[in-house]
Amino acid sequence: MARIYPFRAFRYDPSRVNLEDVVTQPYDKITPEMQQRYYDASPYNLIRVILGKHEAGDNETTNVYSRAAETLTTLREDKILKEESEPALYGYSQTYTVPHTDEVRERRGFIALGHLYDYADHVVYRHEQTFPKHKSDRLALFKATRAYCEQIYMLYSDPAFTAEKLIFGEGKSGGNAPDLAITDEYGVVHRVWKLTDPTLINLILTAMADKKLIIADGHHRYETSVTYSKERAAELGVEPGLLKAQEAAEDEESPSGRADESAQPLPTPPYPEAAMMMTFVNMEAPGITILPTHRVVFGLKDFDRQAFLAKAEEFFTITPVTDHGLAKLTSAQGTAFLAVTRGAQDLLVAKPEAMKRALSDMSPRQAQLDVVQLHRIVLEHLLNLTHESIARLENIRYLREADEAVAQVEKGEADIAFLIKPVTLTQLRDISLALEVMPQKSTDFYPKLLTGLAIYALD
Repeated sequence: MARIYPFRAFRYDPSRVNLEDVVTQPYDKITPEMQQRYYDASPYNLIRVILGKHEAGDNETTNVYSRAAETLTTLREDKILKEESEPALYGYSQTYTVPHTDEVRERRGFIALGHLYDYADHVVYRHEQTFPKHKSDRLALFKATRAYCEQIYMLYSDPAFTAEKLIFGEGKSGGNAPDLAITDEYGVVHRVWKLTDPTLINLILTAMADKKLIIADGHHRYETSVTYSKERAAELGVEPGLLKAQEAAEDEESPSGRADESAQPLPTPPYPEAAMMMTFVNMEAPGITILPTHRVVFGLKDFDRQAFLAKAEEFFTITPVTDHGLAKLTSAQGTAFLAVTRGAQDLLVAKPEAMKRALSDMSPRQAQLDVVQLHRIVLEHLLNLTHESIARLENIRYLREADEAVAQVEKGEADIAFLIKPVTLTQLRDISLALEVMPQKSTDFYPKLLTGLAIYALD
């Protein structure tokens, strides 16, 4: 049972700040240059909370996390961030141009609190592995600030579009002016509608109750939050079975197992840390874009292109490419990569039988994925990188832009780059619901959810 809650968000007061000067991209997409730009944009920019600067002399008590907590406290005390007067859900749309095309899309969803479940509960599903270092950083930040400034991007399936019709249908929020509209640095237009009608909220929550949730973006934050929730439950003496008993009692409120939504009070988490802020998007709706995340490998000892290609011939049909490499990769049938070395590009198309033998220990769902073949065969087998070294980011960088990956190779900053095709939404869904995972950074959902639209404070 997917439990979702309305909440009283803290939001920037538009009479005190220019909203476009205080919001940011998600922390893991912020480069040092972007970080400085956010710092310069406004003294109230949320960068000082989600990804502050380390300073000389930092120690266990005075550090980036303590400064984040102090900044958030000041923003609240000075009423730069103001708490909403009543619980709400927030309709959220993003209108954007698909990168490197002229196609304009709109992605719609809604912001709410989502209950934190173990993966073993089979309510929330993951689709890729995570980096341990990132999780320890986010846990330290959560504990210091006791607030969720960023949202998890959650997917669910509803061919009937129930929530969308309630939120954006004719006569609803979609036909009204949003109470917030921001254009970010990528030209994406973000619009937010506050929904406070208890009947409408309960209808949406009821429609979502039977949904399976798949994490699109935010695995590190989600897993960190589950850990934090368990720690707080132990401190508070909350019994693990309390929530399940509460759910059973609610299911018995009416003969149909569903109480009258108009008469129900709005639900709240059993304790504040039991939930976190999420944006829920229907994967059946148009507007979802997944981009590839390319791999750049550096620091290899005595790397040689010809020796690499000779080894790769066991698994791939190799064709040198002199121009239009990305176009040829996109049109290639089956699993394929573009291997970029200094002054050369080679199209590697997988040999199905060779891959089947090499990946016989994996399910067919995983074995046929481009990103899995790249990691298991190319990175680990051919280049001798270990699973552990990849997880520690010792010899690998992950980049969205193919031109940037190629440039790093040409400038001698990397030995080889692998340009790949994106994972499809169907592949992601099938892998997740089968309780399997892909390698780290297998997907890049575009655009990102903007940080600073709403904040869930635990205190």
